[in-house]
Amino acid sequence: MTGKRNADGWVNLSKLPRVLGRLAAAALLAGMLSSPAVWAGPPGSEPPASGVERSEVPAGNEISNWIQSIHRASREHSYSGTFVVSSASGAMASSRIWHATDGTVQIERIEALDGTPRTVYRRDDLVRTFLPHAQIVKEERREMPGLFPHLPQAESDAVLRHYRAQFMGRDRVAGQEAAIVWLKPKDALRFGYRIWTARASGLVVKLQTLGMQGQVLEQAAFSQIDFDAPPTVAQLMAQMDDTRGFRLLTVPLAKTTVREAGWQMRQAAAGFLPGDCYKRKVAPVPDTARMPPLQCIFSDGLATVSVFFEPYDAARHAQQPKRMDMGATQALALRMAHGDTWLTAVGEVPQETLRLLVDQIEPVR
Repeated sequence: MTGKRNADGWVNLSKLPRVLGRLAAAALLAGMLSSPAVWAGPPGSEPPASGVERSEVPAGNEISNWIQSIHRASREHSYSGTFVVSSASGAMASSRIWHATDGTVQIERIEALDGTPRTVYRRDDLVRTFLPHAQIVKEERREMPGLFPHLPQAESDAVLRHYRAQFMGRDRVAGQEAAIVWLKPKDALRFGYRIWTARASGLVVKLQTLGMQGQVLEQAAFSQIDFDAPPTVAQLMAQMDDTRGFRLLTVPLAKTTVREAGWQMRQAAAGFLPGDCYKRKVAPVPDTARMPPLQCIFSDGLATVSVFFEPYDAARHAQQPKRMDMGATQALALRMAHGDTWLTAVGEVPQETLRLLVDQIEPVR
């Protein structure tokens, strides 16, 4: 599902960080990645650590400091690089990324090197997707995680609550000496992560999403990264604002909350709590006419699930629930119990977690 456009013409922003985290486009359920292959080790065994030896589990304050250092690194360093995303199904995609910061403003450009040409810019909450083949620039305003990687959005207390952290040793990625930390889930309701952070900069240079048996569901890694001649904020802002020759289409979204949108959770499920919601405004432009009216984000502090609400349409929607296994990304779509709403949950979590989450969602009474 890496950066492709779905049938409704949306660009899947949840995969932009790891090719073009997290905020999905909606009806994205067809033609995605197939079921993941299982790591060839014995059932239940732990994945190898790329030739390095494991050591003791770090203390809680060490993990907090580690996460804080990743936050700082994403704010302090400008760079350019190439990164590659691969899935257990064999799918692979690569992109070129430019990241610039002046200590206050952060701006990123991601250019897809595979498939349909597209370039995505993000500056604060403004996202512009350039589609040269259609001569269109799609613009939307929403708060988004950093495009690559998603880990800087992690909350240290949530990580410690839901994951066990284990230092796995050291490795070398894209010419960078890196330390490896394995975040192993404490239950079967979330996937694990193995993270390589560069010793010199603190940036995440490689990230693996691990399944229940320790299999690698998806991997994103820099194959090359350059700190010596980074872009400037002014350079990327000028590129982002240059829409000559393109038709600018604004995606009509308004920020709201789960409750304001008319929904609530009976109780928290698997530690996932409601966050921001984005509601389609009344008069959408033609290119977004089939965009679901409401998207809400749920998170356990690290993993994120997007839930989309739209009116049930018998001509487009199935009678029975539909599940999709797309490697690290899982999707569940169903008609809600009261019958007039079609709900789609998408996230890098097991199917059981999606079911637990959607079962707790109900209309505000």
